[in-house]
Amino acid sequence: MGQRHHKQKAASPPASVNAVAVLDIVLYPDDRLRAKCKPVESFDDELQALIDDMIETMYDAPGIGLAAPQVGRDLQLTVIDTRDREKPDPDNPGLLVLINPRIVEKSSETLTWEEGCLSIPGVFDDVTRPKRVVVEALDRHGEPFTIEGEELLAICLQHEIDHLKGVLFLDYLSRLKMRMAMKTYKRTKAGYLADLKKKREEKGDPA
Repeated sequence: MGQRHHKQKAASPPASVNAVAVLDIVLYPDDRLRAKCKPVESFDDELQALIDDMIETMYDAPGIGLAAPQVGRDLQLTVIDTRDREKPDPDNPGLLVLINPRIVEKSSETLTWEEGCLSIPGVFDDVTRPKRVVVEALDRHGEPFTIEGEELLAICLQHEIDHLKGVLFLDYLSRLKMRMAMKTYKRTKAGYLADLKKKREEKGDPA
């Protein structure tokens, strides 16, 4: 999940002893974003490397959530970090790795929040979702846990779990808003790709 940069300053990435890579983010309308992802069954070194790369990619974007299909993997895996480094919140759980997540409880009270998506750069619009959710998932080592989220964390959990079902925040927009979003995206996608090329050149990475 992405946000306008003025909304909050994303948390800094944690130090890693292993080599990590910034992965290419799959852009709309790539069919991989519509895949219904498979449950994770093996918690091997390959999965651990993918998790680390996804975390690095999320922070590099920068974003507050990233799902496996956004980097071309059809696995029920997402990483989330909604912390604001300028406004520390002791109740924020920090970096989350959620594997095979499912929403087990939703509040009847809703909240409208401006959402964006790292796979649809430059496009933002209001989406109404439950204000509070409870999610059951496995951590990166296969251990079960439960997380309760309210407001931004709840929105981000729902947004990322939607990705694992092939659902995008665009699907919640009216036809008129969708047309406007696509008009915006046509412009912002070109700018995003140009910035990405420049960024790679500065790092000495191949285009």
